[in-house]
Amino acid sequence: MKIVEKEVLSLEEKEVLRELWNNEYPTRLHLKTIEDFELYLAGLSNTKHYLLFDDSDEIIGWTFTFLREGEDWFAIILDSKIQGKGNGSLLINEIKKEKTSLNGWVIDQENEIKQNNELYKSPMPFYIKNGFTILTETRIENEKMSAVKINWRS
Repeated sequence: MKIVEKEVLSLEEKEVLRELWNNEYPTRLHLKTIEDFELYLAGLSNTKHYLLFDDSDEIIGWTFTFLREGEDWFAIILDSKIQGKGNGSLLINEIKKEKTSLNGWVIDQENEIKQNNELYKSPMPFYIKNGFTILTETRIENEKMSAVKINWRS
């Protein structure tokens, strides 16, 4: 496993990451085209990507940080085949090196469906294990997602 830090993604990387996004996130969050994915990324500022490669040089995980309303935010996606093996913590620890605070949205219910018709499993226990605080009073509720804000401070 190796982590590669990038500020700009290639078109090929974007396509692999869009596929990973669509495979692992609930179907309501799908980015149907590469243009949708690029539009999402273009809406973020000060973005830094961290790609997790396996021994075959395939991208199997991705986290990225960005600035939103003066706060540092992040998102993370791992191929479900490598979840629960320390890889997510590896990526989280990498982005913690450069930040003093990180914010994210976490789906905290178990009623979302993935594209393969499996239930989306809330990653909340993962974030608690990695030192994040759940800000229960701050939620996002819209047609795309129902989630609670989490925060980590060094």
